[in-house]
Amino acid sequence: MIVRMVKLTFKEDKISDFLFIFEATKHKIRAFEGCKHLELLQDANHPNVFFTYSHWQNQEHLNKYRNSALFGEIWPKTKRLFSAKPEAWSTVQKEILI
Repeated sequence: MIVRMVKLTFKEDKISDFLFIFEATKHKIRAFEGCKHLELLQDANHPNVFFTYSHWQNQEHLNKYRNSALFGEIWPKTKRLFSAKPEAWSTVQKEILI
C-alpha cells in the first residue's frame, strides 16, 4: 500500500476556496479505483497549511489518479490558490515484527 501525504500552503484569503473545492470533490477521489482512504488535515498552528493524507492500493493506482481527467480538473483550480510550492511524499506502509 502507498500512503501519500501532500502539504498544501494557501494564500490566507483563499482557504475557503480550497475547502469548497475539496468538499465538492472528495467523494470522487475516494471513489477512484485504488483509493482506500482520503482525509484532510489542517496545521494546528498555521491555518493556511493543509495536508492531504491518502492510501492507495499501489503506485500504479496512484499514478492512474494523477494522470486522470479528475486530477486534471481538480489540480489547476487548487494550484492557483497556493502561496508556496506544494510538497509531497509517497511512502510504503511496512509491518515491523519485533
